[in-house]
Amino acid sequence: MALKNFDELISVVKGGTKKTVALVQANDEHALQAIIAAKDIVNAILVGDREKISEVLVSLGENPENYEIVEVPEGMHPSVCAAKLIHEGRADFLMKGKIMTGDLLKGVLSPEADLKTGSLMSHVMICEVPGYHKLLCVTDGGMCTYPDLAKKKQIVANAVNFFHRLGYKKPNVAAICAIETINPKMQETVDGAELKRMSLEGELPECYVEGPISYDLAMVPELSAIKGYDCPCVGDFDILLVPEIVVGNALGKCLIYTCKGRMAGIIVGCKVPIVLTSRGSSAEEKYYSLALGAGVCQ
Repeated sequence: MALKNFDELISVVKGGTKKTVALVQANDEHALQAIIAAKDIVNAILVGDREKISEVLVSLGENPENYEIVEVPEGMHPSVCAAKLIHEGRADFLMKGKIMTGDLLKGVLSPEADLKTGSLMSHVMICEVPGYHKLLCVTDGGMCTYPDLAKKKQIVANAVNFFHRLGYKKPNVAAICAIETINPKMQETVDGAELKRMSLEGELPECYVEGPISYDLAMVPELSAIKGYDCPCVGDFDILLVPEIVVGNALGKCLIYTCKGRMAGIIVGCKVPIVLTSRGSSAEEKYYSLALGAGVCQ
C-alpha cells in the first residue's frame, strides 16, 4: 500500500481508533487552529497556562469550556507535564506548541518524562509534491546534524518502522548523494553502499535501500536509463535519506516553498510520536502533522 496524498492519510486515520494529542504550551494560534480543524480525527488536551490558552481560543471564536486544559504545575517542565498524561493513558502522542524545539526536547529527554527508548530519535518530513505519485519522506532534515553510518542506520530503521505503521510492507529508501558511484573521499557514498548491503543482507530488514544515488536518478527513471543506472525502484522511492541536516532542511523547504508541496513532520524513535513543525509552519501543515502523528500511534 502506498498513500498518494494527505487526503488518503486522513481517510486512514478516520478509519482507526480516535487518538488523543497533548499539545505542549498550547497558547499557539496555528497549533490551536490545527486542533480545531482536526476535531473529527483527534482529541486534544491543551497543556500550559490556562489563561493564555483561553485567550487564544476566544480569539479563534472557540469556547475554552469545550476543551480540556491542563495547567502546568509550578516548577514542572511543560513537556514533563504532557508526558505524565501519556503514562496515565490520557494521551497517545505529543505536539509542539509555543515552545522552542530545544526546550521541548530537553523536557522530553529528561528522566522525569520517561519517554526515551534508548534508540536514536530522528525527524521525518512527509511531503505531498506536485508531480510525484505518492507521499515522499525526507529524513533527517530536522534533528540529527551530521550522522555517521551507525546513526544513519538507525535513522533508516526509524523511518521504515514509521512506514510500517502506516501500512507499508517494504518501503524503498534512497541514500541521496551528489554522485551515484563510491568515492572514498565522499563518506556519504561509502555509507550509502553499506546501507544498501545491510538491506540486502537483512541487517536493515523489511526495506530496500539503494545507494549511493543522486536525487535526479532517484526521482526520474528516464535519467537513470540514460546514465545506465540499474535500480529496481527508480522513480518509486518512499524515503529519501539525506547525508546531513543541511541537505534535508534545504530539500524539504525547496519542496514546500518552491515546488508548492504540502508537508507534515514528526519526531520518531521516542515512546510516542512527537508532532514537530517549525514556528513558521501554517495551520494546514500542523493539521497534516496531527493526522500523521495519530496515524502512527500504536
